[in-house]
Amino acid sequence: MGIRLTQNNTKSEAPHKQGETDKEENSVALQPGLYIVATPIGNIRDITLRALDALRSADLILAEDTRNSKKILIVYDINSSLLSYHEHNAEKRLPFVLKQLRSGKSVVLISDAGTPLISDPGFKLTRAALQNNIDVFPLPGASAVLAGLVKSGLPSDRFMFAGFLPSKPAARKTILKSFKLINATLIFFETGPRVLSCLEDMRDELGDRDVALVRELTKKYEDGIYGSFSDVINNVNEAQPRGEIVLLAGPPKTKQMWNKEDVLSALKIQLPELGLKKASNEISEASGWAKRDVYQMGLSLK
Repeated sequence: MGIRLTQNNTKSEAPHKQGETDKEENSVALQPGLYIVATPIGNIRDITLRALDALRSADLILAEDTRNSKKILIVYDINSSLLSYHEHNAEKRLPFVLKQLRSGKSVVLISDAGTPLISDPGFKLTRAALQNNIDVFPLPGASAVLAGLVKSGLPSDRFMFAGFLPSKPAARKTILKSFKLINATLIFFETGPRVLSCLEDMRDELGDRDVALVRELTKKYEDGIYGSFSDVINNVNEAQPRGEIVLLAGPPKTKQMWNKEDVLSALKIQLPELGLKKASNEISEASGWAKRDVYQMGLSLK
């Protein structure tokens, strides 16, 4: 399963410096491959023993920001090789990383906080590894998405994570219109300066819903704001929230029959991405229109 416990029954003859990690005695044997390792999102203690094993034993650690990641490695006395890997250098770094993996090295990928590949460029590396028949091992742990969801009090049986919404209002509203069809809790990352305008656009495009704004998860000043869009917007108007924000909107409270213009608008958005059959099914469920009628309207748009 990627990590195999080993014992070293021999003592090293070379003396150790005080505080130096004995990689042979305290590490585990890692199978060659790419390890996707979750790190804390705020509280430094929110890291698994398995993650520490992988970080300590890896031939190479890829980090979104090496300055940030060094803080964790120093706390846990980890001295593995560290290399930056982020959206601005990922394309340039990829051939080197694949060469290391093909040669039988164990490579760990971490992000600045939480689980890699969630709102970061790591998925391209994972895909490249799989295409080259290199094993990929996920090591689960902290996630702001799941922490926000379980703190929100919103339905958790079905949810969708959508990352950061576009910064430009027109693009943001277009995206939100497509989300109106989804009968699930919607999860977004946001920043303090943008959160008010995002909430207002969400209210206008998604309609009345239960909302949760949670911030600084697992940190000293963790808190949350809960209620309707109007409740949360009024609260944010009084004091702009700071720090790292997870914004959640619950599923639609009631299903109201859409008018024909709404159905056609939704089809125009969903057809290119989902195709006629799947788009018709989803829009039918959300709009109250019969699948047959939605399908026929979709045909008229082709």
